[in-house]
Amino acid sequence: MLRSLSFVFTLTILSLVLVTPSYADSPQQPPHDAPKHVRILTIGNSFTHNATRYLGEIVEAAGHKLTHKMLSIGGSPLELHAKKALAYETDPADELARYKNGDILQEALQSERWDFVTIQQLSIKSHDIKTYRPYAQQLADIIRRDAPQAKLLIHQTWAYRSDDPRFHRPKPAAAEPATQQAMYDGLSEAYKTITAELSASRIPVGDAFWMSDNDENFGYRSPDNFDASSIQSPNLPEQTHSLHVGYRWRDRDGKQKLSMDGHHASQAGEYLGACVWFECLYDQSPVGNDFVPKELDVNYAAHLQTIAHQAALQGGDVILGLTTSTSTP
Repeated sequence: MLRSLSFVFTLTILSLVLVTPSYADSPQQPPHDAPKHVRILTIGNSFTHNATRYLGEIVEAAGHKLTHKMLSIGGSPLELHAKKALAYETDPADELARYKNGDILQEALQSERWDFVTIQQLSIKSHDIKTYRPYAQQLADIIRRDAPQAKLLIHQTWAYRSDDPRFHRPKPAAAEPATQQAMYDGLSEAYKTITAELSASRIPVGDAFWMSDNDENFGYRSPDNFDASSIQSPNLPEQTHSLHVGYRWRDRDGKQKLSMDGHHASQAGEYLGACVWFECLYDQSPVGNDFVPKELDVNYAAHLQTIAHQAALQGGDVILGLTTSTSTP
């Protein structure tokens, strides 16, 4: 009896060894901490630059590798990128198809075996789903034809700062968001809708901005009764924990002029965005990552890492099962 049980136990162990896959034999399921080489092509504008500024440093600190090519036009909506791509479809010699550096989308798509290709809408149009159509679908069709192995990701941009001049117009345009929350609610719904229409996944940077901006301890609070006309250079209003550039002094014709940029990301916003991108691309939390920009407070950076992780998880858009690669580009 004992010999029989021993024989059965041995057979069971052998069968487990034979059928249990190893990471060496199944590269689609690498160990969580195995080095990953991710190749991404991003199609966007200055918000793409903002959200990926620190991505390379975060990736390197985590022991991974990144290949990143960007097709960018400042202030460009999806419509402009789609028009360039369609111009090439009609006439490959059409100069409209080329970006300023000479790149062509279709050629860029075929130039590398991309893991991911990303698109995004212009921030000022982001709340209006009608502005995504049909351009997002046109781009998605070309991406999937010329880079069929790549996963299509939608980079969700963010709402402007609560005290941005857009939200303080005497007569806002019809259907335009009048508050930061209205802008976030609109873009959130639009990005979710277009992501579903394209059967894509989303990089929820806008969610992360909203969560951090409304955090009890680290959220941005605009100064009360601030009068921009009375402040003198180099003084600035209190802007602690601003995820946006905000107020700054700029030289114009030899004089210092106070400007306000409530659209683009500050260093903190750029770091937050990159942390979200990192988790969505590498399926690894940024919490505890050793890279922190020198000017950023470490406690605030830890908060931003945590917010990025929460946004990635709650957005349901973390990318799983990326192939491990140790090859060079």
